[in-house]
Amino acid sequence: MVKPGPAAALEARYQNSFGRAAGYLPRNRKAVDAWLTEFVAKARKRTADHVDSVKQLEALLNSDKVLKDLVNQMIDQAQKLDPQQKHKHVKSIDEMLNCLDEITVTAPEYRLDPNERVFFPMSALFCYMMATQAGWDAFRNEQFNDKLLGVLSAWCAFLDSPESRYVLNEGPDGWLCQAAYEQNKLYEFVIPEPGALYGGFVSFNAFFNRHIKPEFRPNGAKDDPRAIVSPNDGSVVRFLSGVQEDADITLKGQPYSLRRMLGGYEHTDRFVGGDVFQSFLSGANYHRWHAPVDGIVKHVEKIPGLMFSELQTDKVDDSAGTLSQGYQANVNTRGLVVIESTVPDIGLVCVIPVGITEISSVRFSVTEGDRVTRGDELGYFSYGGSSMALVFEPGKVGFTVPNNTIETADDGAPIFVNSRIATAK
Repeated sequence: MVKPGPAAALEARYQNSFGRAAGYLPRNRKAVDAWLTEFVAKARKRTADHVDSVKQLEALLNSDKVLKDLVNQMIDQAQKLDPQQKHKHVKSIDEMLNCLDEITVTAPEYRLDPNERVFFPMSALFCYMMATQAGWDAFRNEQFNDKLLGVLSAWCAFLDSPESRYVLNEGPDGWLCQAAYEQNKLYEFVIPEPGALYGGFVSFNAFFNRHIKPEFRPNGAKDDPRAIVSPNDGSVVRFLSGVQEDADITLKGQPYSLRRMLGGYEHTDRFVGGDVFQSFLSGANYHRWHAPVDGIVKHVEKIPGLMFSELQTDKVDDSAGTLSQGYQANVNTRGLVVIESTVPDIGLVCVIPVGITEISSVRFSVTEGDRVTRGDELGYFSYGGSSMALVFEPGKVGFTVPNNTIETADDGAPIFVNSRIATAK
């Protein structure tokens, strides 16, 4: 087999990235280059002081020479990945910081042309940096990751504010235009004030995590107490049996380590040898998640983690991010909601919403001790891409949906909130 050249390998890596597969980055990588050209040029003209979160990142880099050198290497290596487009990329740490400033006050605009959709500005900014050896090391650095989380938190606060609503309009680049309405099936969702300014939404995030009309997600398994239903809309990534407490998550056949996934949860031993079911949420999916079983909420926790780290492999991950999603379920920012089922044959079920790239905000709607019925809301994601994992005790359930071949994450069987995905054995 002829090994692909650098340009072909870069293109393959981009096409199989999570952001591209989820629809948050354009199909055409040249569109990212065009976006970078415009955005970096705008950042180069910036004269205002850095926002507080960016100042903290700058202070970290100035105080840690080793990390600063690593980030400089990452920027240099990113430019060398595509020398012909070198002038379009960030060329210094100062430019990177200015770009992050701009992102904290920018809401994603809709685009009619799928080839022009840059809905993930930080993923676009880091697109080439993430593809480098130095980038893989930098985005796994906890201090660097924590400061980037601060920047994302500032961006999320902006997206929670009324100032972010300027993109909620019926113009060609607005999220309420006819094309966006059909693409995102807005007729299935609750629009606070149809026809009113901004649709009546109080912020961009309120639009993003909008509520769905109950009639569009009926509980098809309500008469069968042994049925386990999907907590989210999306598509099947994989399900895997015999998952161990400790495993090398860099191996293709061992994508999960329960100790890592559950972050020290005291009853992890009950899940050893059990099943993991993982699904993929694209940009157009409903982003609230619900109870897969009837029961009592026994544990609720948010586990801080990485955001822009991907599984490092010897070759390009040609699975549209499927392999990386297993890795990310172990190391990324994620939530844990453990439910003790009232059906004894099911036992404990752990619901794990996983944040990927821009999405770092996992928000809960339940607390420990709450009684939930299948379909009750457990929480939601603020803006960004995401994945969902369920963990079951060994030998408790049999899955009723087809397993993905792990060829591409977005080719798995579709699933919807309240649809049956498994049955108690």
